[in-house]
Amino acid sequence: MSEVCQDCGLPKDLCVCETIAKEQQKIEVTTEKRKFGKIYTIIKVQDTGSLDMGDLTKKLKAKFACGGTYKEGQIELQGNHKNNAKRALLGMGFSEETIEIQ
Repeated sequence: MSEVCQDCGLPKDLCVCETIAKEQQKIEVTTEKRKFGKIYTIIKVQDTGSLDMGDLTKKLKAKFACGGTYKEGQIELQGNHKNNAKRALLGMGFSEETIEIQ
């Protein structure tokens, strides 16, 4: 018998918890200048409880072909990807109204 999700009660392969969580997230995208003039794109997600942030970070790093990390509740990507981040997040299932570019 397949595993059952603790939140929605559906089997793991039919679970919709992550999809619902993506639609309700508030996301801020900013850039930050750091040591030696390097620019980092910072993606802050308000409630990371039901999202796999490691997987999201991995997908964004692959999409933008850059280095990065997830720490202290935010994703840090090397380089200026602020203009393309919204398009990439929309493609991953996040809602357009919840993504704020600063």
